[in-house]
Amino acid sequence: MVIEVIQSESEFEDLKNDWNTLLEKSASHVPFLRHEYLTNWWSTLGGGEWTEGNLAIITSRDKNNNLQGIAPFFLVNQRLMFLGSYETSDYLDLIAATNNLPTFINDLVQFLDSADYPPWKTLDLYNLLADSATIPLLKKVSENLGWEIKKEVLQPAPSLRLPESWESYLTNLDDRYRQEIQRKIRKTETYFLPVDWYIVEDENQLDQELDSFLELMADNPDKASFLTEKMRSQMKLSSREAFQAGWLQLAFLTVGEIKAAGYLNFDFDQKIWVYNSGINTLFENISPGWVLLSKIIQGSIKAGKRELDFMRGAEPYKYHFGATDKYVVRIQVSRN
Repeated sequence: MVIEVIQSESEFEDLKNDWNTLLEKSASHVPFLRHEYLTNWWSTLGGGEWTEGNLAIITSRDKNNNLQGIAPFFLVNQRLMFLGSYETSDYLDLIAATNNLPTFINDLVQFLDSADYPPWKTLDLYNLLADSATIPLLKKVSENLGWEIKKEVLQPAPSLRLPESWESYLTNLDDRYRQEIQRKIRKTETYFLPVDWYIVEDENQLDQELDSFLELMADNPDKASFLTEKMRSQMKLSSREAFQAGWLQLAFLTVGEIKAAGYLNFDFDQKIWVYNSGINTLFENISPGWVLLSKIIQGSIKAGKRELDFMRGAEPYKYHFGATDKYVVRIQVSRN
């Protein structure tokens, strides 16, 4: 294997095709590891989450120059971290096919232990899924070198396996939640204004629709403080790239001609990844967020999607819709 360190933005850009091709075969295949997502994240340093940092991506290629593994790292204050860390990217990991992952991790750690890499003290890896194949492999190789490794559970990340029909989905829900969802849907069906929903398909309207979505988000005071100008720029950049790559799902519920709720999701790898939402408080009496999510679930089942991933956070509504927990963790590796 040939190990290379990528430290310039031009080299990072040049990896796009090889990067995304490898990701399709990776043990961890999540939208937050797409090349276009991470290059946009880097261009704003996470929407201003970071004020400094240096690219420190490590790649591994075989003798035929085929990309075999990627450690998508950046270096800040002698901490090696995943690009995407950590607020805006729900799941992060190394990138390698399952059968190549043990070799890649072994080569990676041996390289990190060499003098050929920028000085670092700690591998600080946020938002790995708790069942990631990376964790036990990294633990074994690190401990063999006498390095200290710690694991911290950060948050639940509820997800919902989708059945073959909407009726089966409702049947599987707890009675009280099924009745509540059905009641909220019926209320919109008899509302004095027409209630409808749609997914944005016209790229010419995308910027305007994204602005509308961000305004819905900003109706929530907590989200308003999160949406700095840099964060808005980061979200719009990533959303445009996802749209052009065919995996953005930007959905709205309308009441008359007014947007009552919006969901910004990713339609990726036969799953819907629920990324963020916004509600127009003017219509809270008809629970527009619940209704729109119900429509998204119905549409996802009809389209043959296998899962709806609510990602990080233990908001109660996720469990009302039938989700069950998995977890994201932080792994810290320190060498002596």
